[in-house]
Amino acid sequence: MTPHYWEQATRELSGCDDILRGLIQRYECTGFCSHGNPFVTLARSIIGQQISVKAADSVWQKLMAAVPGFSPDILLAQEDEVLRNCGISWRKVVYLQDLAGHFLDGSLDVGLWEQAGDEVIVRQLIQVKGIGRWTAEMFLIFYMLRPDVLPVDDLGLQRALSMLYNANQPVSKLKMRAIAKPWQPWRSVATWYLWRSLDPLPVVY
Repeated sequence: MTPHYWEQATRELSGCDDILRGLIQRYECTGFCSHGNPFVTLARSIIGQQISVKAADSVWQKLMAAVPGFSPDILLAQEDEVLRNCGISWRKVVYLQDLAGHFLDGSLDVGLWEQAGDEVIVRQLIQVKGIGRWTAEMFLIFYMLRPDVLPVDDLGLQRALSMLYNANQPVSKLKMRAIAKPWQPWRSVATWYLWRSLDPLPVVY
């Protein structure tokens, strides 16, 4: 799904940053590939924590084959070993189960979030086990399609900024924010192109 603001964002980013201009010209404009399902988006984000995009996709495909009709109630009906056999760690099994519980008991009400600010949504999501700021920000980017999220804890973004903006030296969160300041209000879009510079497969959650 390409958000309505994508064309404007890429035009303005190209005008303010030469590196991003090159990436935007190099990679096809496919936008964010939202699954249109908040539970699926958050579950994929949990599975993707601290592993590569390729590894996360492999685990997800195994999970989809093992658990048809993936939903909160169906997930909670599975034996732990079914999830473990898909390559999901014990810790992430617990996280997924807690997430499903929050959806079933109504403590996560996505319908109220459309008018909420980014930080309000982050504060609610991090009440779920295994959802820290990074996972909440992936949700903002890929499900809510928020245009100005800068996930400074993301390893891929850190690596891309190090390579392209900091002579392959480690880049602090403070410097990441400074580099990204001219990108506002399109930091989500800039982040997507920086991810693409590391992996030709679009990032999906």
